[in-house]
Amino acid sequence: MRNWLLPENIEDILPPEASRIESLRTKLLAMFRVHGYELVIPPLLEYLESLLTGTGEDLGLRTFKLMDQVSGRMMGVRADITPQVARIDAHLLNRIGVTRLCYCGSVLHTRTRDLHGTREPIQIGAEIYGHAGIEGDLEVQRLLLECLSTCGLGKAKLDLSHVAVFRTLCRRGKVSAVLESELHAALDAKDTPQLENLTSKLPAQTRVALRLLPDLYGDRAVLVKARKFLPLYPEISAALDDLDRLARDPKLPATIDLADLRGYHYHSGVVFSVYMPGEPNAIALGGRYDEVGKAFGRARPATGFSMDLRHLARIAVISEGNGAILAPYLDNPKLATAIEKLRLKGEVVITELPGHAGAGRELRSNRKLVLIGGKWQVRTN
Repeated sequence: MRNWLLPENIEDILPPEASRIESLRTKLLAMFRVHGYELVIPPLLEYLESLLTGTGEDLGLRTFKLMDQVSGRMMGVRADITPQVARIDAHLLNRIGVTRLCYCGSVLHTRTRDLHGTREPIQIGAEIYGHAGIEGDLEVQRLLLECLSTCGLGKAKLDLSHVAVFRTLCRRGKVSAVLESELHAALDAKDTPQLENLTSKLPAQTRVALRLLPDLYGDRAVLVKARKFLPLYPEISAALDDLDRLARDPKLPATIDLADLRGYHYHSGVVFSVYMPGEPNAIALGGRYDEVGKAFGRARPATGFSMDLRHLARIAVISEGNGAILAPYLDNPKLATAIEKLRLKGEVVITELPGHAGAGRELRSNRKLVLIGGKWQVRTN
């Protein structure tokens, strides 16, 4: 066996990509900080019951599990950092007012989300706790789009939905838990024939409303259609009001998709996905999850978003900088002073060790330090 091979969909991050990822990580965490979001760093491993609390079956299937040889209890390698941050807010910080937290770290999945994805994304995100109003949803969505704009992704578009619409239709229509799960899968796959088959024996009002959901996609006019044809249960009316408030915001280029139920078992209110032209999959996901903290002893209103930093680094517009400066290997005080001054300015200066002349190309060097008129100066190669 070739002992340098890695498992399928697990790969090393080499210098060029690692540089882009680190550049984005630094930029995004700095943006979170100036908006008042405090950085937390949860552990990679936790006891399984804590790690999966309130997250639904899907996350459980994507989580690697192992036995802790110290306690004898089952542990999991995190597949999502958001539940960990909810635990920190509910159980450790124990604040009364609004708390804003952010994070960045690797997660591990048993399987990829898409055909060419990685099983080890680097998840970065921001969460706001303690405010139940739509203002919290507005804040995190505006922050997300501002972050993407700074990454050169200003053409990002939001897809908005609300889990209360589907959830209310199922509850009011007395849909069983098994059928509800099957309906959710059909909507997620946009499988209209299956949706018609599954709803065939439901009460007429519920059947018509569920079959209509895939067609409720588009601009704000979709909400007018939804109010006209969906049952006007108070929960649905409130959900449509929230979506209308978000869709009217001039800073949020948004569309409505009432059949988009990502994280349905996890979220409790507004959910959203962010798409870019030319990208088939969402580049960011988020939504409200007010119930997760309850399992940690304190229910707290919560909403936030997360992104895969590796995916973001591949599509972001990032300045490559000036390239490195190659310096000769000499015991020369003036040369040492010149190198130190350049590094203090943020320049990358690489000393060319003896016997390695001509290696500058491998080091992405496009300039060099040369002695001209008794002074060390930077010149283009």
